[in-house]
Amino acid sequence: MNVRGMSLIALPLILLLAGCERGESPKAPDAKAAAAAPPPMEVERVAAVRKTLSLRQEVPGRLQAVRTAEVRARVEGIVEQRLFTEGSEVNAGTPLYRLDARTLEARVKAARAALDRAAAERLLAKQTVERLKTLVENDAVSRQEYDQAEAQFKKSGAETLAAEAELTRARIDLEYASITAPIAGRVGRTRVTEGALVGKGEATHLTTIEQLDPIWVNFTQSGPDLFRLQRSIRQGGAKPVAEVAVQLLLDDDVEYAASGKLQFTDMAVDPQTGSVALRAEFPNPERVLLPGQFVRVRLAMATAEGVTIPQRAVQTSPQGQIVLMVDENNKVVPRPIKTGGFSGQDWIVLEGLKEGEKVIGTGVQKVRPGAVVTPKDAAPAASGGSPDPKPAS
Repeated sequence: MNVRGMSLIALPLILLLAGCERGESPKAPDAKAAAAAPPPMEVERVAAVRKTLSLRQEVPGRLQAVRTAEVRARVEGIVEQRLFTEGSEVNAGTPLYRLDARTLEARVKAARAALDRAAAERLLAKQTVERLKTLVENDAVSRQEYDQAEAQFKKSGAETLAAEAELTRARIDLEYASITAPIAGRVGRTRVTEGALVGKGEATHLTTIEQLDPIWVNFTQSGPDLFRLQRSIRQGGAKPVAEVAVQLLLDDDVEYAASGKLQFTDMAVDPQTGSVALRAEFPNPERVLLPGQFVRVRLAMATAEGVTIPQRAVQTSPQGQIVLMVDENNKVVPRPIKTGGFSGQDWIVLEGLKEGEKVIGTGVQKVRPGAVVTPKDAAPAASGGSPDPKPAS
């Protein structure tokens, strides 16, 4: 073998020995990759907490004035003057319109004259009866003549009563020439102007007055929901509150400052909608709430004990709702649960989770089942007996 052949054989051996002297091994690349891998993700766990929950429901409602009066012309006449400012507050009895009263005044005078004439005829008929009474006793006149005089006296009495009634009616019509507010409240826009003929064959609608303080809100509650709540109260799972609390949410999601009182619950279920009609009354001194306005009603009728977890900890999968937990090996494991609505920013857990069990609350969107994580417990939330201000279904 020549020197060139021996060199080719020895070269691999030399390279292998050099590698061994530096401490390198075939597994070195894997060790480097492991050293460069990021540490397990840190997640925050929150504990399921048992609270006293206010069982509430949020439903749409519509505002209605407590009292609404349509001001109408009750006599025929020409509008002489409008005496109010549209959109202003008026008291009961405040003059709103004045009609031309000359024709009505003439009717009063004519009715008074008719009454005077009827009274005079009655007086004359009475005197005639008194004279004939003495004569008929002495057979100076016939009985028939006396009977006719007595009948005429009774007829004149009836005519006098009719004339009195006509005078009363004429006076009432004259009072109607001054159209006043039947109730206190806010008067709307006028429907007629000066110079308009009103009351011709119909009671012309002039304007509308609505009493806005207090104000009603009408809404409905699902019949099945109401029956489930009543059953839960009977079985002891929920406790009725002493006074039902009602709150309003306006169109801009701002909660109305004052709370209302439930006035009544209908005793029947609407067969078309399957719901029960309810009504609540709210103070409205600033006239913020207006009739016809749509609002959302939060109704709290009972309280109950329940386990809650933050909304961010619950995920929805094709199989249902789940939460992510950490086992003893720090691996992420899913657990199915069943919720029953909201209590403020928390879910109410009906099944699948007990008080004190911990679920991943922060970082839940970045981890997957089976991943290794570093758990960190969040500070325990203060659990109190006061109902949450947000609704719990």
